[in-house]
Amino acid sequence: MQVIPTPEVARGASIPQLFNYPFRIFFLSMAILALTVIPGWVLQLNGVLQLPLAMPGPFWHQHEMLFGFLSAAIAGFLLTAVCVWTQTERTHGIRLALLWGVWLTGRLMLAFGADLPGWLVQAVNLGFLPLVMADAGWRIWRARQKRQLMILAVLGLLWLMQISFVIRLDPAFIYGALVVTLALISIIGGRITPAFSSGWLRQQGLDSTAVNVIPALDIATLLSMLLLLAALVTGWQTATAVLALIAATLMLARLAGWKGWLFRKEPLLWILHLSMLWVPVALALLAGSLLAGWPTSAWTHAAGTGAIGCLILGVIARVSLGHTGRSLVLPKGMVAAFIAAHLAALIRVLTAFDVIPWHPGIGISTLLWLFAYGVFLVRYARILASPRPDGRPG
Repeated sequence: MQVIPTPEVARGASIPQLFNYPFRIFFLSMAILALTVIPGWVLQLNGVLQLPLAMPGPFWHQHEMLFGFLSAAIAGFLLTAVCVWTQTERTHGIRLALLWGVWLTGRLMLAFGADLPGWLVQAVNLGFLPLVMADAGWRIWRARQKRQLMILAVLGLLWLMQISFVIRLDPAFIYGALVVTLALISIIGGRITPAFSSGWLRQQGLDSTAVNVIPALDIATLLSMLLLLAALVTGWQTATAVLALIAATLMLARLAGWKGWLFRKEPLLWILHLSMLWVPVALALLAGSLLAGWPTSAWTHAAGTGAIGCLILGVIARVSLGHTGRSLVLPKGMVAAFIAAHLAALIRVLTAFDVIPWHPGIGISTLLWLFAYGVFLVRYARILASPRPDGRPG
């Protein structure tokens, strides 16, 4: 059947369209932030650029990648998904614009607010995640979907890590936030990756039961990560190392059951499986940093660039197509972007171990990251700013 464009569709891309669904504005803004914070930090580190930052440079970089970049991804995904889960009206229009404005103001204050009162910068930055949780929470509560409450609880822990970090500027809370994020990945990635994978097998006429999900293993993995968080923030190093190895082993067992090698020909699936593999890698490197003196930056970048950065790229590439009513066919260049993101993570980890000299390692990793998210921005900006081809709202 031929789709006859409505007047709204015929208008094409527009700024108001970005505020018709949370994923649109937040995915676009997140990609722009990814393309500015990383080079901004590298230039700042090398003395080429001097921004009037509201916190010391290394802390700004850490905060923005976790509570700027990641928080935008969480808002875009969660506030989109929860509307589908609960069958409630989406957050859009002025309400969405105000929420996005809080996020954007926080980014600007931290980058240019050296002369602003510290309490004001902190208040704005700490205000965003609770607003996201409140928006999602009342929908989940009304729909009586108790299963989703665990996501809100983990987000609450992430916010607690942000509060502690912003107030004390202690890297321990950044490490805690990374572990919380790995737990969040364990929950959400543990749902969508096997679900999308078994669905694809079914569409191909293959055995969808090949993807094996064991609920008890899922729960054990999450519990081990929460215990790991407690040990990490309290400074109990031996327990932290042991729990990191336990969590890594449990996560590997889950991944083995999902049989990621079956999806090597489908980029929208292998990107999810490969990105999830960075979770046990990061946890193993964390244990190594405590037991064998391995560099801390190895596990933090395996978690941040690998697990978080690569999984986000894979998820937003898929969600942006599906929720704008387009077929799940990647735009040109996105497979190369997926590969570049993983290479960026790999090179950054190898650089931490001095396998690659520091300056070329950081430079190459940065360029690969910029290429990955630059391709996404070029290929998806118009998609995110355009109405659905079928004329439906959103």
